[in-house]
Amino acid sequence: MQVLGRFQGSGLPLLLICLWLGVTAAVPVHAQILEEPAAEAPAAEPAPDPYGRETPRSTVTGLIRALGDQDYNRAGNYFYLSMDGEGQEAEAADFARQLQAALDRGGTLDPFAALANEPAGRIEDGLDAQFESVGSFPEEDAPPIVLVREENAEGVQLWRISDETREWVDRDEPAPEIAAEERAAEATLVAGAPLKDWLILMGLAAISFAGFRLIAAGLLAAIRIFSRDPSRSGLFRFIQAALPPFSLFAAVVCFQLWANAIPVSIVARQTLLRYAGIVAWFALIWFALRLVDAIAQVSAARMQRSERRQAVSVITLLRRTVKVLLLAVAVVAILDTLGVDVTTGVAALGIGGIALALGAQKTVENLVGSVTLIADKPVQVGDFCRVGDVVGTVEDIGMRSTRIRTNDRTVVTIPNGDFSSRQIENYAKRDRFLFNPRIGVEYGIGPAKLKEAVDLIETVLRDHPLVDDDGVRARFADFGASSLDIDIWSYIGVGDFADSLKVRQELLLTIFERLEAADIGIAFPTRTLHLVADPEAQAPRSEPREA
Repeated sequence: MQVLGRFQGSGLPLLLICLWLGVTAAVPVHAQILEEPAAEAPAAEPAPDPYGRETPRSTVTGLIRALGDQDYNRAGNYFYLSMDGEGQEAEAADFARQLQAALDRGGTLDPFAALANEPAGRIEDGLDAQFESVGSFPEEDAPPIVLVREENAEGVQLWRISDETREWVDRDEPAPEIAAEERAAEATLVAGAPLKDWLILMGLAAISFAGFRLIAAGLLAAIRIFSRDPSRSGLFRFIQAALPPFSLFAAVVCFQLWANAIPVSIVARQTLLRYAGIVAWFALIWFALRLVDAIAQVSAARMQRSERRQAVSVITLLRRTVKVLLLAVAVVAILDTLGVDVTTGVAALGIGGIALALGAQKTVENLVGSVTLIADKPVQVGDFCRVGDVVGTVEDIGMRSTRIRTNDRTVVTIPNGDFSSRQIENYAKRDRFLFNPRIGVEYGIGPAKLKEAVDLIETVLRDHPLVDDDGVRARFADFGASSLDIDIWSYIGVGDFADSLKVRQELLLTIFERLEAADIGIAFPTRTLHLVADPEAQAPRSEPREA
């Protein structure tokens, strides 16, 4: 206060204090402004290329489509032209005509499925990252057909035919005898290619398939002739199952080799080779499905011969799972060959799989239950069991449910999730059967005969070869209402239910014969009535006295 009092007259301290407070209050504001730069406006995404030149596959496909439509101005957009100037579009259209003529003379392009469908192309092809080889010319000294990846004016990476390929097409050599447009004018066009070329290619496909089919039939006929019993030969069954799809696949491969070796329209050739790839995938999946069935049948037969019935269920489940996976692969491959973008679909399956699992909890529960049944093995196919209140023979353990054939010959289907959580009683797992009847003899035989009956029954049990000696006994158990009861306890040493019934019948008949021979009768329900006479009713009446 004293210090402030000294400067009250001049007013300087008050001014300094106000300045200090203003600076300290303004510094954080200025620091915050300096530390937080203005947010940049989001950059606009480039528009998709109207000609579809983002990947090597889409570039070649678009070029073939433009050549098929004879739109050479559009086809010229698939060439990389490093020079500038007027007349560039017309010159690019001339390059497209020359390229089509060169390909029609025997040049080849990679099949649709072999072309890279990624914007970066194939990294492992041995070329620089911006180059991609997609075909070849028929001449021995010709360079490969190469695409180059460059940015356009909008900064988008596009694939186009390189300058080296264009220079080879435009080299100083005599032009073809008939230009592409003149050749097309002289021919009947179908889908952008001469009808004659379509017929040649289809004829080659028919000859390839018929030839390999005849070869397959000849091989089967030769095996039948030289094999003693082909119906029982596993090799014959395998060859018989594999030859049809294998001959179809070999016909496709042969057709591809022949089609690339003849001078026909590149439009017709590339179109048929694309769909020949679908036939090849169909043949491979057909062969794989038949191979899975053949291996499963052989394995199941071996497991049945060794009485490993649970393994049969495992084989059946694995066969179905593998076939579903093969069909899924086939669908993805065929859709990819047709040009459908499956990458997004496969990625969506991973996200949609979570939602599907939440919505299909019962299905997932049944799948887990089927795995539990196979791993824990409470029952096997062919077992006679009781599951809850259902009694019958297990016919099939599937991926979703288990089928049981009841004694009434009906089929009960139980979901595996419910099946694995129930109490399961497997009668087929019994190693022996309990023989525990109670036999009643007559009351009037006396103690000696009763003891003889007990010893006789125990002797019958011990003398039978299929009755286990361990724990065999026959004991007088109780005074019944109308019989003297003898309790029998033993085990029949067989595992089959029908055999146990046969042994049980033999034991009961032998016991009955021995008791009858010993003059010991089997009791049956009887009732003895004791009638007590009235003494007054039985006394003679006294005669009346005479008066």
